[in-house]
Amino acid sequence: MAGYGGVAGRMLGVEVENALRSRRAGLGGRGAANDGWLADLKSDRIDRFSLPSPKAPFVTTTYSTDTDRAGPKGRYAFVSLGCPKNLVDSERMLGMLQLDGYQLVNEPQGADFAIVNTCGFIEQARQESFAVIDEMLELKKQGHLRGVIVSGCLAERQKESLLVDRPGIDQLVGVFGREEVTKVADRLIGGLAEQRSVFQPAPTHTLPDTSRMRITPKHFAFLKISEGCDRLCTFCAIPKMRGKHVTKPMETVIAEAQELAADGVRELVIVAQDTTYYGRDLYGETRLPELLRELEKVKGLDWIRLMYLYPMYFSDELIDTIASSERIVPYLDMPLQHASDQMLKRMQRRVTRGETETLLGKLRERIPNLAMRTTFITGFPGETDEHFAELEAFVRAQQFERLGVFTYSYEPDTPAAKLPDQLPEDLKAERRDHLMGVQQEIAFAWNDAQIGKQVDVLIDSAVPDEPTAWIGRSYADAPDVDGVVYVTGTGLSPGKLVRCEIVARQEYDLVAVACGEPR
Repeated sequence: MAGYGGVAGRMLGVEVENALRSRRAGLGGRGAANDGWLADLKSDRIDRFSLPSPKAPFVTTTYSTDTDRAGPKGRYAFVSLGCPKNLVDSERMLGMLQLDGYQLVNEPQGADFAIVNTCGFIEQARQESFAVIDEMLELKKQGHLRGVIVSGCLAERQKESLLVDRPGIDQLVGVFGREEVTKVADRLIGGLAEQRSVFQPAPTHTLPDTSRMRITPKHFAFLKISEGCDRLCTFCAIPKMRGKHVTKPMETVIAEAQELAADGVRELVIVAQDTTYYGRDLYGETRLPELLRELEKVKGLDWIRLMYLYPMYFSDELIDTIASSERIVPYLDMPLQHASDQMLKRMQRRVTRGETETLLGKLRERIPNLAMRTTFITGFPGETDEHFAELEAFVRAQQFERLGVFTYSYEPDTPAAKLPDQLPEDLKAERRDHLMGVQQEIAFAWNDAQIGKQVDVLIDSAVPDEPTAWIGRSYADAPDVDGVVYVTGTGLSPGKLVRCEIVARQEYDLVAVACGEPR
């Protein structure tokens, strides 16, 4: 697993859009304006792991949910939690249910059943999953919902206890049982309760991700190129839930990319537990550079974005492929977790600070205008003030454009849980907050330096009641986890690319004026 960067839990596309639209505060910082529609947009960040809200983020989609039948086999609500890899699983299940005659509804009240596709990576993610499950069970108890299906990583990780602790759950579906979701739904609709769980061993080949009902905006999609992880980071339980690394064959990846491009996707976000490991199990060597060159040939794609890159196996060939590409955006997400060699050894990361610094230097030198995203963990067992000072100095020296910080999560079934010198929660949080304060200075300074520059912006959504106001992203902004660009312009719509001039900074976000023709 590339690390805690994999858990930057993703809200669904429509919910992100609504959250962005509802920002309500004035602009601040250099170059900022304080009047007009921009003054109504709030700049604080959406906290991906704030404790659960009382209402679950139900899936909605712009795709038709009608079936070819006289009536649907059943109606269901769906909640997708966790990372983009889990989102792909959700979209696959939604697609299978659609093809089998089930109809997706926006609210669970009155539905035949609800599916909660859970995250089980760290404690906060589990608490969010439990909160949504309990919300569905309460609706069932009140007679507003007939059944509850729980799937995904939490179901896989706690398969022995979930049905015992929450007997109201009707069906439990593990990570690799997702292909049987229609059979599970049929059983629930038919009142057949003889089998309440579906778990399959980790396969030796990847499951298909075709025929998805996408719940991201139509112009971008996540493409999963492998499943599982061979890393044995001591803090991580992903291999227990998702199995060993299994590469998706190149021809399958290309076919899925072509399907997505034909469906209107302009930005393809490449995800995996360990992206740079792609191909080693199937082909005997890393094949990510070759895969990227083939993806560049897919008609209709404008941006290809790389996420979850592990610093090992980052070859010169891969750097050259990225640097010379017109479609691979100069943006790299590389979770590093720490900078102290002692901490890296305890985490079993198998990479040193010196090796990472050498790699980062190469990337900066050879990829023009590179934007780097990374994540770090504070409060790992045994982390001293000196170790944390090393991490802070590293962050200041490297000047990452994008950075997230997680406090170490005690996970009982991981090797790190058995390490001595576990730190108190308040110290973990204090160090996280301090490091984020350091990063805030870096991020704001980088944003200030963008003022006056021109950059392409991909429009994600409109600002309500403002015909010339839009929300988009530059190459330096991955969907959902990074900042946005607020754009003023005419003739725009979601999915359009437009050249813009940056005119102001609003904390982590930028403000721009369209200066080119949308395309």
